[in-house]
Amino acid sequence: RNKMTIVGSRRQDASQIAAIIRASHQDVAQMFNLTRDNNPKHPSFCTRDWVLADFKRGEEYFLYKIGGKATGCVAFEQPDPETAYLNRLSVVPPYRRRGIGAALVRHIIDYARSKQVRIVSIGIIAAHTTLKYWYAGLGFIEKDTRQFGHLPFDVTYMHYEL
Repeated sequence: RNKMTIVGSRRQDASQIAAIIRASHQDVAQMFNLTRDNNPKHPSFCTRDWVLADFKRGEEYFLYKIGGKATGCVAFEQPDPETAYLNRLSVVPPYRRRGIGAALVRHIIDYARSKQVRIVSIGIIAAHTTLKYWYAGLGFIEKDTRQFGHLPFDVTYMHYEL
């Protein structure tokens, strides 16, 4: 049986992380008709440079590996002492529905707890009800929904309180 681990990543992993993020968000881009024209910053268009910029801003990435092969990732950002953002949760399609996404979310919650964070916040496409229910099942509570002029969809924020 292949060993499953969640490991921290480094700048050298940026290309691999970007590939995981791109592959994991293609279906969402198709579902919501997102293109480079109407949403150039959608994760389905993620590049190595985006990930390097995240690292530079202090964001931390974690990789989920099965037998040494990276099958998913998640990012942790801490804008202030009490708040963390769970960003870029991604699981490549062939490895979905195996609990990898939930394991990565739990990892970020535990990591946030170790840093005395009080709230882990996420932002999702408001109309993506399946994802909203999935996060609610993990203990996230729906907060506000906002419109942004540069986005072709509304964003719903959800919080996990520690």
